[in-house]
Amino acid sequence: QVQLVESGGGLVQAGGSLRLSCAASGRTFSNFGMGWFRQAPGKEREFVASISRSGGNTYYADSVKGRFTISRDNAKKTLFLQMNILKPEDTAVYYCAANEHGLEYRTRTFYKYWGQGTQVTVSS
Repeated sequence: QVQLVESGGGLVQAGGSLRLSCAASGRTFSNFGMGWFRQAPGKEREFVASISRSGGNTYYADSVKGRFTISRDNAKKTLFLQMNILKPEDTAVYYCAANEHGLEYRTRTFYKYWGQGTQVTVSS
């Protein structure tokens, strides 16, 4: 089992930046593939970005490609999401998630462990 706690959300103006963090505890963090998902009010939870256990493979949703960067520090058991050029449509609760296969899955059903989420609000 792994416990995940997100932080770093907040209110930012359009065009600004935020860096989300996800601190992991429990089982060996470097065994897990990790992902970021988001859910806006009234919408389904959607994929944002994912990264393999080593950090060597990443994948992004088209809507964030070129603006967001996912990374991880296995020694510090922490996952990051650097978000630049934020847009109002990026407003959502952002969740980090872990899968036991160590891969950069894009489908949320492959992720077994989830954090509680952190709110990101982008004003226009």
